[in-house]
Amino acid sequence: MGTRLIEFHIAATPPPRLDKALSRDVPDGENLSRTRLARLIQEGAVSVNGKVIDDPKSKVAEGSLVSVAVSEAEESHIEPEDIPLEVVFEDNDLIVVNKPAGMVVHPAPGSSNGTLVNALLHHCGEDLSGVGGVKRPGIVHRIDKDTSGLLVVAKSDAAHHGLAAQFHAHTVERYYRAVCYGVPDANDPRLRGVKGVNFDPGNIMRLTTRLARHKTDRQKQAVLFHGGKHAVTRARVVETFGSPSALSLVECWLETGRTHQIRVHMAHAGHSLIGDPVYGGKRKLATRAFDEATTQAISDFPRQALHAAVLGFEHPVNGGILRFEADLPEDMQSLLDALRQQSS
Repeated sequence: MGTRLIEFHIAATPPPRLDKALSRDVPDGENLSRTRLARLIQEGAVSVNGKVIDDPKSKVAEGSLVSVAVSEAEESHIEPEDIPLEVVFEDNDLIVVNKPAGMVVHPAPGSSNGTLVNALLHHCGEDLSGVGGVKRPGIVHRIDKDTSGLLVVAKSDAAHHGLAAQFHAHTVERYYRAVCYGVPDANDPRLRGVKGVNFDPGNIMRLTTRLARHKTDRQKQAVLFHGGKHAVTRARVVETFGSPSALSLVECWLETGRTHQIRVHMAHAGHSLIGDPVYGGKRKLATRAFDEATTQAISDFPRQALHAAVLGFEHPVNGGILRFEADLPEDMQSLLDALRQQSS
C-alpha cells in the first residue's frame, strides 16, 4: 500500500491546537477530517518544520511547514455487488439514495451480502476517496431493513465527519410517512394517561422517553424513563380512514434518531404501525371499519408501513442546504389507494 506526502503552510492566526490548525489549512481536495488528522498525528505521520509531532493538542505557529504522510486508502473487505440503486443525488463527497424495503443497510451476521453497502461499493467504485483510511461508504445513519426511503452516505472522510456532526447535533431534517392503527388526537382521554405523550399546538403528538434494548428480547427496543437514551418523536395526522376512524396516515419527524424509534414510540402511544412484525402486537380493526377485501389487504401488508420521505441537511463540504423528497413506494401507495376508496 502506497503513501503520499501532503505539504502545506499554516496560515495566519492558527487555532490553538495542531489538529484544529491542520483541519483548517489542509488543502480542500485532500478530504481529511479533523478526526482523521488527529489519528495521523498520534500515529507519527505528521511533522512540523521537519520534526515529528504526535500530540494533537500541540501548538503550531503561523508559516510552519506541515508534512502529512497519508497511506492510500485500503480496499474494503466487503465485496462490491451490482445491485440497482435509485440515486437521488450524488457528487464527489456524498450520495443520497432511495432505499427499497427489504434491503439491509450494512453487512452483519446473517446479512453478509445484498446490502446497500455492497451496492454502493459497486456503484461508486474509484470515486470513494476513503473513510477512515478504507475505501468504503461512510454510513452516518440507517433505516430498518423493511423501512423504505432516503439515506445519505458519505464518499469522503471530510463528508463523513461533517454529516456525523450534524446527526449528532440533531440538525438533520427527517420526515417519515407511516400508516398506523387509530388516530392520535389530543382529545383522546386514553392518551392523556400515557406517560411520555403530550400534544403541541396543532394537534401534534410529542413522545418523549428514553429508549434501550429490551431486557429479554434483544431484537427489540423498550421504552424507559430512566437510563437508556433520550428520544423525541413528533407525529401529526395527515389523513384518516375507515368508519369509525380506524387507521391514519401520519407524518412523523425525529428530534433524535434511535433504533426503531418511530415504531416503538408509536406502539407505546397505542398507535402501532400497520404490518409491524415486532411492535404491532395482535391489534385488530374495528368490526365493519372496512370491507373484507380491504381488511385482508391491511392484515397482509408485508412490512411496517413506514417510509423515510424527506431528508434535509447542510452539505458537509461545500455548504448550502440540500433537501430531498421521495414519493411513497408502490406497496404503501396501493394500500392508501384501497383505504381511500373505502373511506370515500
